[in-house]
Amino acid sequence: MTADGGSSAVTAVADDVLDSVLDARARRVAPASIVAVCERGEVRGVHTYGHPRGDDGSTTRDTVFRIASMSKSFLAATVLALRDRGLLDLQAPITEYVPDVRARYRGDSAVLTGELLLSNRSGLGEDNAWVDRHLGATREDIAAVFAEGVLLAAAPGTTYQYSNLGQSLLGRAVEVVTGRAVEDVVRDTLIVPLGLHRTAHAPDPYRAEDLAGGFRTFDDGATFLPEPFVGSGALGCIGSMFSTVDDIATWMWFLGSAFTDGPLAPEVLAPASRREMQQPRTPIPVPSAMFDGRDLAGAGYGYGLFVEEDRRFGRVVQHSGGLPGFSAHMRWHAATGTGVVAFGNSDEFAARRVAGAALQAVLERTEAPSAVVHPWTETVRAAQAIDAAMLDGLSAAEYPFLAEHVLQDVPAKVRDARLAAQQAEVGGVRAHQPPFAERVVTAANEAELRWRIRGERADLRVEVRLVGIAAPLVQSVSVVVVGSGERLTADELPAAADHHRVVLPTR
Repeated sequence: MTADGGSSAVTAVADDVLDSVLDARARRVAPASIVAVCERGEVRGVHTYGHPRGDDGSTTRDTVFRIASMSKSFLAATVLALRDRGLLDLQAPITEYVPDVRARYRGDSAVLTGELLLSNRSGLGEDNAWVDRHLGATREDIAAVFAEGVLLAAAPGTTYQYSNLGQSLLGRAVEVVTGRAVEDVVRDTLIVPLGLHRTAHAPDPYRAEDLAGGFRTFDDGATFLPEPFVGSGALGCIGSMFSTVDDIATWMWFLGSAFTDGPLAPEVLAPASRREMQQPRTPIPVPSAMFDGRDLAGAGYGYGLFVEEDRRFGRVVQHSGGLPGFSAHMRWHAATGTGVVAFGNSDEFAARRVAGAALQAVLERTEAPSAVVHPWTETVRAAQAIDAAMLDGLSAAEYPFLAEHVLQDVPAKVRDARLAAQQAEVGGVRAHQPPFAERVVTAANEAELRWRIRGERADLRVEVRLVGIAAPLVQSVSVVVVGSGERLTADELPAAADHHRVVLPTR
């Protein structure tokens, strides 16, 4: 089944992409699954498969799946909302809120702060397998674990390790400062204000016929065994939630829109706080199996979210969810707001692989930019003025907007001689150049701009970088020879910044 949410380049490719990723391999290992492509909070296409309860009922767009550790993004956003209100200090030792926490590293007591716990660099080791079967443990049981003492697998603040236990301490801190169950605080802080009516921490609000049941397979999908829902107790705040593809589409755009000029629902959580969530705090080595062989320049954990830096498409934000009987994944492209959600009701479903392949295919087929950059008016004005000076044959000594050091570092005579040699190399500059906007190549950020000057045999690529003082000045000007229509020289390595979309000011 396919649903079309609107007219866009993403919609045009969604159906083919979803058909390719929800392949025989994916369908074989889960009784039911769903994958949706979204754009800025709107579902553009969705494919469903199978029978979510192992009976005659069919998976629909509204089928509710368990999203497991995707819940951590909701916890992180709630923690930041309370921090913004002055109720939580993430730099303080967690013992200020949960006094009976004992942590040791190599025999010595260790201090764990909220920030270290939230960014998965507290030193607490990876604990997924243990936590999965303890999700329903009581608050008293988990409190006893911390009171008896936990051993750190690394020095605090030094290493990425995914700790569910550590992040659950933030849930306890939320309860201490609000006097309420953390699930209720998440609901009232985020779920209700954002209209996520199909998202909850427990199965109770849903009709039985709307819920996907959990299943396990030990023979590659030949047979399935029903897997009862793991309970939701003291650790529920880090992994107990249920939701639908439409609600997660809204959630992804709520977070992703923080990077736009029109962020969704700023009264719910400040855009700056949402950007913090999507900023890598703890580096994760790449390549790594957890990134499914993607070509990444870097990766890290933010607050409740993983952040990838794709060499071609730039920033991708994501998080998986896995519990016995379920596999879930959400991911979105920061520059375009394009995202993918994948759910399956078997832990063999590999939702991360399915969603990752889908988003990659959509970005490739729509030739998505790696970022959208709006250069300063001063950047564009300086670039156009220097472009005109070069085309008029003026000496570098006459270039406008230069900081004083530019001609001290490389004298005008040297610059003029180098430019003359480069002009000869390209066979001379063409007398008639396209408009400046058509010659812009890229901009790494708002203070930089690259453009080309057309030559007879090749092109000149010019770059200016400004310094952000009150009246910005050009702090560097560089010129290199590139092939006609090329972005890079033969010696330069491709980078995501080569594919930034540059939006010039209109005045």
